[in-house]
Amino acid sequence: MINLEKLTLYIRITDRSTFVDGTHLHKEILMHMSQLHIFIFYISTIIQIDDSFHRLSDNNIKKIFQNIGYYQTSCIVNYSRSKAICHGFSLPFAFDHLEMITNTFPTIIFHHVTYLKVFDDVEFKHDFFIRIAKAFPLLKHLTIINKILLFMDFDKYEADYIQSCPIIQFSHLISLDIMVQNRYYVEQFLLDTKAHVPRLIELTLFYSNLKNVTKNFTRDATRHNCANIKRLIFYDPCDYPTKFNHYFPPLNIVSCPSIIS
Repeated sequence: MINLEKLTLYIRITDRSTFVDGTHLHKEILMHMSQLHIFIFYISTIIQIDDSFHRLSDNNIKKIFQNIGYYQTSCIVNYSRSKAICHGFSLPFAFDHLEMITNTFPTIIFHHVTYLKVFDDVEFKHDFFIRIAKAFPLLKHLTIINKILLFMDFDKYEADYIQSCPIIQFSHLISLDIMVQNRYYVEQFLLDTKAHVPRLIELTLFYSNLKNVTKNFTRDATRHNCANIKRLIFYDPCDYPTKFNHYFPPLNIVSCPSIIS
């Protein structure tokens, strides 16, 4: 590999004590490749932290890459109580897969990303999904993981925001996975005054939330965004499909842990 002229690297790492940054790359890889001219990379590191951990900013990590001669880079660093996630990558972003993005990410257009997983300990608001739609114009698969919204006042949300927010356009989205036991995000994506998902064919979520948001599969305001769904995958028990398949005309696959008796 000493004569390698181009290297493309995509790595996701867990269970380290420090981030993998430019210093690690230089010592472990780059200094051994004297002929390398093109280096395209994405490196994600997830580490466990405590109060004594020295927190680095996005700019701190970017400067480390710049110190070894890589100026066309970006970095996203996020911290929670016990975990830190660092994404370091070359620009433009060259890969189709991106995971564990939080509320904080740079103003960059990720032209190649088709699969995205978002995760945070605080809620994703409507403005966040507007930014996601703009930053990931070719997004096809979206997974949402969020733990903070279990006790949200949904009626207040509905009254205050639904009529005032612009409609989000997810023109290429075909698969949506809502790993949240709360109806907020189901409303966010299925209500036609909130989002437009014309190609959505696979929906994974809690059946109880879907039944609630669609008002037992009678609500006209969510019917349009459900019109093309072919596959429903539930995290909780569901009714017999004959009780709701009229709401999803092309539906041919339903998966759930058990049937409600």
